[in-house]
Parts: sequence; structure tokens; C-alpha cells
Amino acid sequence: MHEFPLQLRWEGSTASEFSRDAVASTAGKQDIAVSAASSYSGNDSRWNPEDLFGASLGTCHMLTFLTLAKKVRLDVRGYEDHVTVSLDTVEKVTRVTKVRLAPTIRVAPGTDAAKVREMFEKAHKYCFIGQSITSEVLMEPVIEEVR
Repeated sequence: MHEFPLQLRWEGSTASEFSRDAVASTAGKQDIAVSAASSYSGNDSRWNPEDLFGASLGTCHMLTFLTLAKKVRLDVRGYEDHVTVSLDTVEKVTRVTKVRLAPTIRVAPGTDAAKVREMFEKAHKYCFIGQSITSEVLMEPVIEEVR
């Protein structure tokens, strides 16, 4: 088992209107300035939980895909994802209901696009973040050949 400890620091007073700004940190890494989204009285210049959720899933999926691509000898040369996290209220509880992964995957000329798509879809099965969530995950890759 692997554990990943971190610290979340906030200071202020909830006796009146309060700041949602905080800092997430862990040893040996840059701090992350976090807050709530502005729709929840937060600061949009900082990462919010929804951003981090999408970044976690998108990063895990990308790294898993790249590992699978290497394993089956696909020459992937670039990957730029456009992740969208959707919140909705279901049975009076707000939750992440859907995440859209829409990367542009750049591959070497002559690369089998169907195999690239297959490995992209297979990555969801092996991405531990993807396997840990109940949200619907829409996968919409665009595959481009580059020189």
C-alpha cells in the first residue's frame, strides 16, 4: 500500500464572513493555493476542489494511457487534454456527476489510430483514480498525426 500525506492549512474566523483561501502542501513539493469556486464564495485565482478533481483524473488517465501506448509500441508525441468537470444536484446532494476527457493526442505518421483509441479507452480500466470515482467519464479523444 502507498500513502500520500499532505497538509491543508487555513486561518481566519468563521464568526463572520470568512476567506475560503487555504494552502495544500507536502514535503518536497510546491505548495498549492486552494479555495472554493467563486460560486461558493471562493477565489477563482486559486485551484478549487473541482479543478483538482479534474486534474487528478485527467493526469492519472494520461499517464496510464502513455504507459499502455509505450507497452504496445505506439509512438505518441504529444497529449493536450481539455477536461470538464460537471457538478449537479442529485437527490439534494451536490456531486461531480460527469467528467469529460477530450485530449488531442499527437502520434507519429502511420500510427494505427484505432489502436491509439483502444489504448485510450483501456486506460480508464487501469487508472486508479478513474476506478475510485462514481462519476460518468466521457472519453472524446482526437488523434492527429504529426511529423
